[in-house]
Amino acid sequence: MSNQTAASKFSAILKCKCPTCRTGEVFTDPATSWNNYNKMYEYCPVCALRYELEIGFFWGAMYVGYGFNVALSVNLGIAVYLFGHNPDVWVYMSAIILGIILTYRLNFRYARILLLHMFAPKFDKIFIENINSVIKNQDASK
Repeated sequence: MSNQTAASKFSAILKCKCPTCRTGEVFTDPATSWNNYNKMYEYCPVCALRYELEIGFFWGAMYVGYGFNVALSVNLGIAVYLFGHNPDVWVYMSAIILGIILTYRLNFRYARILLLHMFAPKFDKIFIENINSVIKNQDASK
């Protein structure tokens, strides 16, 4: 936990950190884990925020993930059109399906993280200053 401070909102989203304290991990394993890419802590290890704010909260992440897939599909379709000089339909479909398959783990994680950052309790600067001082005191005692 050395040199750990509260991150900016954008950095906390990119690093999949807690929306309230911005230091706690949300997922137990990295996105590259084959079996546990979707495992989340129930509570933030730092500030004890319960991640599932209400029952079925993360069902809304499906809509965010759908938006990600639509954006990915449109961008891949445009790229295939520009670089492939308007190839057959199967080339478009193959590129889009392959793109979705290759990014499904990131899609899953960032859909949940964005939903969590939109609806979780807001960042509390005083709380973060207290957390950072506790972290510094723990590091100094080691």
